[in-house]
Amino acid sequence: MLAAVGAKAQAPVQIHVDAAKIIAPYKPGWNYFGADEPNYSYAPNGTKLLRELAAIDPATPVYFRPHNLLTSGDGSGSLKWGSTGVYEEAADGSPIYDWTITDRLFDNLAATHVRPMVEIGFMPEALSPHPAPYRHDFPVDGKGKAGSEVFTGWSYPPNDYGRWRALIVAYVTHLHGRYGSAVDTWQWEVWNEPDIPYFHGSVDEYLKLYDVTTGAIRQVLPHAFVGGPAVTGGGENKHFLQLFLEHCARGTNADTQKPGAPLDFISFHPKGSPKFIAAAGTTPAHVQMNLGRQLALTDRGFQTIAGFPEFRNTPIILTETDPEGCAACQGPQNGYRNGPLYGVSVAEMLARSAELARLRGVNLFGTVTWAFEFEGQPWFAGFRDLASNGIDKPVLNVFRMFGKLSGSLVSLTSTGSVPVGDITKASVTGAPDINGIATRTAHSLDILLWNYHDEDVPAPPADVVLSIAGLPGRGVRVKRYVVDQDHANAYTVWLKMGSPNMPTPDQIAQLQAASELQEDGKVVRMDAPGFALSTTLPRQAVALYRLSW
Repeated sequence: MLAAVGAKAQAPVQIHVDAAKIIAPYKPGWNYFGADEPNYSYAPNGTKLLRELAAIDPATPVYFRPHNLLTSGDGSGSLKWGSTGVYEEAADGSPIYDWTITDRLFDNLAATHVRPMVEIGFMPEALSPHPAPYRHDFPVDGKGKAGSEVFTGWSYPPNDYGRWRALIVAYVTHLHGRYGSAVDTWQWEVWNEPDIPYFHGSVDEYLKLYDVTTGAIRQVLPHAFVGGPAVTGGGENKHFLQLFLEHCARGTNADTQKPGAPLDFISFHPKGSPKFIAAAGTTPAHVQMNLGRQLALTDRGFQTIAGFPEFRNTPIILTETDPEGCAACQGPQNGYRNGPLYGVSVAEMLARSAELARLRGVNLFGTVTWAFEFEGQPWFAGFRDLASNGIDKPVLNVFRMFGKLSGSLVSLTSTGSVPVGDITKASVTGAPDINGIATRTAHSLDILLWNYHDEDVPAPPADVVLSIAGLPGRGVRVKRYVVDQDHANAYTVWLKMGSPNMPTPDQIAQLQAASELQEDGKVVRMDAPGFALSTTLPRQAVALYRLSW
């Protein structure tokens, strides 16, 4: 509940916002999403979800980054698999291009007002030097764990760079012809995670692939926004990102034979690593997140980029940043995904990644949440997705909260904050991080607060006093939105229904209503330039206070 501060407040966390103290322009950053399975994006639930993402903030374009845009196949999707069948070869080796499936995918993105981040990959069967086996069968061990068998014939560099280059030229030419000037707003990334078995080639082979691919794109679209290398947050070769940046700065381009390579944005993938903790004493079995690892890898990448003066202002897009590394994997360590813990961890990641970028003096442009939706799966099956059978999860409402932020970032301090340096070293395993960010425009102030802890165990809510200064002394209205165990949370409602495998139409309507982000019904009107509000914030909750005048 929201109320004026009273005498009964006991040792609350003090959060102070100074609406007159501007820190920096606010960069949204939340507006990127992606998935292994491109063909799900034009299924009915996928189309619904794309429309919802685009509607979060019409002023902020949403980008969708799918894998498997060039993978051979008939367009049927499955876990960690998709295909478009764009390329085959005739008996004489001449190319056969078929844009039918890829047109369906891009047409749907255009219809839902979502922009493509075109990830160039993976290798068509006819161009792979080791094509068999080609389509993998995930999960390979029956437990939802990826293994080497996943990285089959699609994961190799081309057997003929001339034919690969011709494919990319034909592909981009077709897209430009079909979608016209809209492609000027698209983004183009070369491959995915070439430092692990997503690419069965050396660093030098990836650099050649990058040069040839960006050269082909730029041949058709001279001003295309291109980038890479989309490496893991450290990966098996910790120097991969540095070698890539050195190559783009001054290496010999394999396509032009001139120094350097085009680089409009830099990408890498930081991930956390949750684990499952068995019950001990009075502590129940639970998931323990590791946000600290995710942010430490983010910071490592930022520091590497900051070491190149020529790239300090180059946009950085974390083209996958998630609590762990496999959206399609299941298991008890992934039990955070259906409830509010996923959402509050995303809030922490978005705000703290931006904070680290400001500290390192680099240009964080966007963060791709590697989560979308899975077709043909049980309700709330435990995948890392934004919706289950068309019903939005709590995490999607956190993105809706971020979509309401705009203008300038202003000062917010909290006595319950855990310093970001401490989080990168030890995560949030001691005191919870009770913190937030605030933005303002000429006639509004938005304050986003969270109460986060790595341990997903019951805990008392935090008492909070939110004091605000620097407002006009007239008619300030305050509204609140909350995502927690009991608000904007269809999963809790589904559990109370008895976890039905086939919900009735009435139950689906109830789940749909419960999945929406709604005002809590309380409106407070203040008529002073500064005031305070008292509230409680549950553990693993996110709250948004909207002030307008």
